[in-house]
Amino acid sequence: MVPHLATTLLAAAAPAPVLSPGDTAWMLASSALVLLMTPGLAFFYGGLTRSKSTLNMMMMSFICIVIVSILWVLFGFKLAFGSSTTSGLFGDFSWSHLSNAAGQIVAFGGTGTGIPVIVFAAFQLMFAIITPALISGAIADRTKFLSWSIFATLWAIIVYFPVAHWVFDFGALGGTPGWLTSLWAPVKDGVQSAAGVEDFAGGTAVHINAGAAALALAIVLGKRVGFKKNPMRPHNVPWVLLGSGLLWFGWFGFNAGSAVGSNGLAGLAFMNTQVATAAALGGWLLVEYFRDGKPTSVGAASGAVAGLVAITPACGFITPWASIVLGLLAGAVCAFAVGLKYKLGYDDSLDVVGVHLVGGIFGTLFIGFFSSTDVNSFANNGVFYGGGWEQLGRQAVGAASVFAYSFIAALVIGYAIKFTIGFRVSEDVEVEGIDINEHSESAYEFDIQSSNGAIPSGHLADASASKEVHA
Repeated sequence: MVPHLATTLLAAAAPAPVLSPGDTAWMLASSALVLLMTPGLAFFYGGLTRSKSTLNMMMMSFICIVIVSILWVLFGFKLAFGSSTTSGLFGDFSWSHLSNAAGQIVAFGGTGTGIPVIVFAAFQLMFAIITPALISGAIADRTKFLSWSIFATLWAIIVYFPVAHWVFDFGALGGTPGWLTSLWAPVKDGVQSAAGVEDFAGGTAVHINAGAAALALAIVLGKRVGFKKNPMRPHNVPWVLLGSGLLWFGWFGFNAGSAVGSNGLAGLAFMNTQVATAAALGGWLLVEYFRDGKPTSVGAASGAVAGLVAITPACGFITPWASIVLGLLAGAVCAFAVGLKYKLGYDDSLDVVGVHLVGGIFGTLFIGFFSSTDVNSFANNGVFYGGGWEQLGRQAVGAASVFAYSFIAALVIGYAIKFTIGFRVSEDVEVEGIDINEHSESAYEFDIQSSNGAIPSGHLADASASKEVHA
């Protein structure tokens, strides 16, 4: 993220920046767009599950808003962007870091203007919220809500906040840059003049990070009852399309907002996001057409998400024509990758691994070939632009390190929960329906009475009583 900080670093002794109202407005709007992605993800995942698991699936996204928002204000932002004394591994703890952040201005791009730190913190918060929510799709239909909430809390603290520091912190707030941002980075006159690992908006910190944890939890929880035996089709395809549409819309804030300003780089990221996503949707449908004979609505939605994932790290480093190539290839690759779970034997319920992990890795490595200083002066040229293999090597190290750390940490946290309070519901609960047993409600209520003849509790009971009074 914010890959154009070279000028900020070079101008360390410049006068204090002044507020840019335009950039501030854009970043506030981008923050709102990124928050919209989490309800969009809830619809996308909720539609893909069976009807008896819909609410549990959606609640797993919404609870991340609660957990991460609180953690971020208490210490998460400082842990991700604070002063590092650990060679760029993580920032530091501060319980009151945001108390005066509204009056502090941070500059991006060396223009002498900037945005309030509180706005930058709010924007980054929305990334922190959706990343653990992405993981939940891999363990749909079989997860205890309390256990998931504990996992999301621990994973955010132990994994996401430090990894965000590795990838996103260029030292703009005065701390030591993350180790991946400066990995083998070119230095001129003692100052970093270009990026290390290039990740404009979170291919590593968000998608590889979440995809690796999703794979780990799929292993920890095991297969669903009836996996590869019973049909487990999406119960509401219009919800899937609605969710993908909301994700697509919100993703413009995710990617273009990562320019941290209303400028040409934001425009580049915006355009690249659009064309790569469109191309990936088409690439996925082409695979379905030639492989299965018919393109599907779920395939269209999944292809769009695959394109959004793949372009995320690359949107500020490559040209629009290269983004089309990236999208087409990513859509096709992810369309084949979702079948890996049947060959390798892990049950990734909603294909988080096939889309987010594979798509994130593909987009991250693609930068090593197509990154260009012509579109971003803070970039390094990739293989096809005369830069040799160095940037591809940086990208590979970034992808591998984030994958390894997140996968191992998620395994440890997951097994710790499994062998203490338990992570998975019982087989009877899974078969009957996790919504009724975990939340005492169902997504679709066609009768006043529940299935056992008793008047349901809560809002349904109130509605029932009201009907009796007015009868």
